[in-house]
Amino acid sequence: MKIQVLAIVALVSFLASTAGAQNAAKQKSLYDRLGGKKAITAVVDEFVGRVAADDRINHFFAATASNPAQLASFKMKLVDQICEASGGPCKYTGKDMKSAHRGMGISTADFNALVEDLVGALDKFKVGEAEKNQLLGVLGPMQGQIVEKK
Repeated sequence: MKIQVLAIVALVSFLASTAGAQNAAKQKSLYDRLGGKKAITAVVDEFVGRVAADDRINHFFAATASNPAQLASFKMKLVDQICEASGGPCKYTGKDMKSAHRGMGISTADFNALVEDLVGALDKFKVGEAEKNQLLGVLGPMQGQIVEKK
């Protein structure tokens, strides 16, 4: 009887671990959970609008915002960057973050304002906490490449 109970416990444990592994394999990528490229594009449009209206940091984007072709290119690169970072099929082809922000004098406060604007855009589209935190976790390490002054 004791051996049968141990065998049943071992079988249940095995099945549970197998089911857990299968569920993990079936879990969608962050890209898919965000809603794909169309949803990322909508968030980027909202985000860029928030940055343009944010007096704390909009001066960094004034030249880009005033040129429709540059603005469209900037948005496209941002969509591709988030798409790629979240496990999507896109390929970011822009500059590395250090080169793109060199000499801009971006401070930690500026970076934090940008993150606040991104969170506001994600919240507007009711992006789940897990997805929001995962995306911020992927993008957060870029701070060291962007911020030039504390």
